[in-house]
Order: sequence, then C-alpha cells, then structure tokens
Amino acid sequence: MSFKALPKVELHLHIEGAAPPEFIRGLAKEKHVDLSGIFTDDGGYAYRDFSHFLEVYEAATSVLKSPEDFGRLTKAVLEDCAEAGVVYAETFLSPDFCGGRDVGAWREYLAAIQEAAAECERDAGITLRGIVTAIRHFGPEPARETAICAQQTAGDFITGFGMGGDENAGKQGDFAYAFDMAREAGLRLTTHAGEWRGPDEVRAALDDLKVERIGHGVRSIEDLTLVERLVEDDITLEVCPGSNVFLGVYPDLSAHPIAKLRERGVKVTVSTDDPPFFRTDLVTEYENLSRQFGWEISDFNALNLTAIDAAFCDDATRARVRKKLETQDV
Repeated sequence: MSFKALPKVELHLHIEGAAPPEFIRGLAKEKHVDLSGIFTDDGGYAYRDFSHFLEVYEAATSVLKSPEDFGRLTKAVLEDCAEAGVVYAETFLSPDFCGGRDVGAWREYLAAIQEAAAECERDAGITLRGIVTAIRHFGPEPARETAICAQQTAGDFITGFGMGGDENAGKQGDFAYAFDMAREAGLRLTTHAGEWRGPDEVRAALDDLKVERIGHGVRSIEDLTLVERLVEDDITLEVCPGSNVFLGVYPDLSAHPIAKLRERGVKVTVSTDDPPFFRTDLVTEYENLSRQFGWEISDFNALNLTAIDAAFCDDATRARVRKKLETQDV
C-alpha cells in the first residue's frame, strides 16, 4: 500500500510548529541569533517535556520577525506537506507571533502567508486555510485582541478561530467572550482540549465555547457518556497520535484510544500537530496506525473524507478537494 500517494487532509497543524529545523537554523544564522541550545546533535528539536517543549517552540518562533519570514515559512511547511501527499490543510495562525496582535501588522503578515499559500497551491496542488488561534497561557484579554484580528480578516482564507497553548492554564470558559466574537464574525470554532486534562475539559469546551471540533480530545475515552455526546452532537476530533505518544500522553501507540473512539462512532481525523518536533509526517502516522490497528487504504480514505467534511472551508473548495480524495489512484 502506498500511503505517500494517498491524497490526505490535515486539520491540526501549527504553522510555527511545522517549521523544518533546517529552516529555523538558516533563519537564525541570517539574523545572527544563537539558537544552538534548542537542537539535538542530529539537527532535530530538543526538549525534555511538554513545558520545555513550549519554551523551545517559542524560542524557535522568536526568529520569525517579519511578514517575509512567515511567507518563507509557509512555503517551506506546505512543500513538506505536499511531499507527504497532503492536498488540503488548515493551519493555526497566531497574531501573537504575527505583529503582536496589532490588526494592521497582522494584515501584513497574513498577506505574505496568503501569497505563499497561493504560490504553493499553483505549483504543488495543496490548498491552505487559516484558523486564527489564541494562546491560552497568555490569558483571556490577549485572546480578545486576537479575536479582533480574526474578525477583521475573516473571509475566504481565514475561516476558523481556535485556541492552543498550555491546557493547564485557566479554564475554557475564561475565553468565551473571544469565541463569541469570532462566532459573530462567521468563523467556525475549535479548541485544544482533552490532551493533558481529562473529559471534563472536553465537556467545558463544548458547553462554554460551543465549538464544533476539538483539537486532540482523546481523553474523552475516559467517560463513555461524553463519547456518546460527541457522536450525538456530531463533534469531530483532530487527533494527533504521534504527538500524543511523543509527549507522553500515552506510553505507546497500542495504548492510544483513536481506534476505540472510531469504533464507538466518534468522527476522528489524523494530523501531525507540530511534525518536526515529533519526528513525524502524515505518511509516518498512517504507516504506524496501519501497523498497530490493521487499518488499510480504505480506512484512511474514509478518515480523509471525514476530515474534508469537517473542514472550515467553503462548499466549492470542499467539493474540489473531495473529488481529489474520491478519484485517488494509489
């Protein structure tokens, strides 16, 4: 089976976290910034645990200083995605890292990102959409400023609003105002939940933020009543198995609940989260899942159809991508 040739959809991808290490090293060298402490001897990213991962992540992001930098980053990330067979991706974009939540500056960064995305769509056949993302551990007030950036740029490219960062900081409900602002602007909603905290965190995301997708959400399996609600409410989970295992949420893939959630009727999708940090890509994810759970091409094609149905894009884009998935020749 050729997993590389299979057209894929990825819904949970942090653009800074997808930065190839060699790209960040090169950019740091251009800017005369010493980031040697964040890399392993073989050139990957080095960190001890999730808290340190966030520190390394922000250190790597620190060399991304201009719209041009983010344009170059977008091109590097999408080229890697296309190489793995991704035909449609959604990426989390944080105004915190793109102009400091200033709307004018954010527009400039966004223009550079969109220009690079359009170039990659023309040259590599991959379509990108953006989800404006608040950083949870920065607090509710910065999240409102992020929501203003989202409101001002909602449209064909910016189609969603979400929240990432440290799940142990505050409560989902603390950010309800920002999510209400995004909803009023017509943006569709997702948030990270149920990765480090348990089922109650997922329930809070549904009740307080009224999202239609959950980033990760895997610990929902610990409460079968919640699992039933996910099915009944048609909630899609953006599952990142390699990330969960690499960071120690689960000891290995055999303990990961993605198969159990799927068997119980939950809509699950497969993404890479921050692929170079976790030494993965979607081909690797598919190979590992196939080896562990016996999933075949038909299973992954079904997962990708679930993903495009849950994607935050317009119907015309969805139909165009769906055609690629349904006419694939693997």
